[in-house]
Amino acid sequence: MPLSEHEQRLFEQIERSLAEDPKFASAVRASDPRFHTRRRLLVAAGVIIAGLALVVYGAVIKTPPLAVAGFVVMLASAAFAVQSHRRAQSPDLHVVGGTTSRRRPRAARAGRRSSLLDRLEDRWRQRPEGHR
Repeated sequence: MPLSEHEQRLFEQIERSLAEDPKFASAVRASDPRFHTRRRLLVAAGVIIAGLALVVYGAVIKTPPLAVAGFVVMLASAAFAVQSHRRAQSPDLHVVGGTTSRRRPRAARAGRRSSLLDRLEDRWRQRPEGHR
């Protein structure tokens, strides 16, 4: 439904006032899950670089435990980055009242595959006569 000119002017005025409010912009940014994901990925990248530096430093001074510790740090940080990226790509991630929440854990979603097939079979049986 199209808006009247008066409503459009009101929305433009509200948009301008919100764009000029730095507190509002930071509050929206702080509640955005993409912002948190981007920050986690940048932190993970920094820790991976620090782990690589430990590996190289441990190899140069011939201290295998230091090199192994650097590798473990790199591996853990890479796993954290992959987990953060997957969580961000999840379709059930949404913002509610400034916090993010997941509706159902991954293990619980796997159990509903048989019910999906049951529902599809029911729909197939209940379709109108003209579509057969």
